[in-house]
Amino acid sequence: MNSSDFLRFVRARSSVREYSGEPLEEEDIDYILACASAAPSAGNREGWDVVVVTDDDVRLELASAALEQVHVREAPAVFVVCANYVRSMSHYGERGILYALEDATIACTYMMLAAHARSLHSCWTGAFEEDEVREVLGLPQHLRPVALLAVGKGTPPLEPMERMPIEEHLHRETW
Repeated sequence: MNSSDFLRFVRARSSVREYSGEPLEEEDIDYILACASAAPSAGNREGWDVVVVTDDDVRLELASAALEQVHVREAPAVFVVCANYVRSMSHYGERGILYALEDATIACTYMMLAAHARSLHSCWTGAFEEDEVREVLGLPQHLRPVALLAVGKGTPPLEPMERMPIEEHLHRETW
């Protein structure tokens, strides 16, 4: 893949909120997780963990925790990506909190791109009641749920989302 192919690939990915309900193959889940495990992390501490949820009842509870966002219920799999503070803080102290959050978001981004590479669709969901997600999944206190990544075969938007010009984000040397 050359750089033009990569840019087309990245631009073709979009957040999808409508899913067919067709179950994910175990090999798709394994591929997504293998790609996440290749993500860079602070000091190679891999300060993230993921709970893969395919059970209908648990996804329903997650959708409730996610402010009734339907795509969390309808996607056949939800990857709950968590920051593992202990793993990062054991090496970096207080700064490890930030690094664990960064590690989790990078891993989640790799998961989205992996799903796209498998011709699957995804939607990163950050709006949820953290304590409810924690309770539904029985998460230990040293894990913080950062994202609910809905994954499945879906219906992408007909038109790509309009993006801000890069100049709106860009500053060179100083602000």
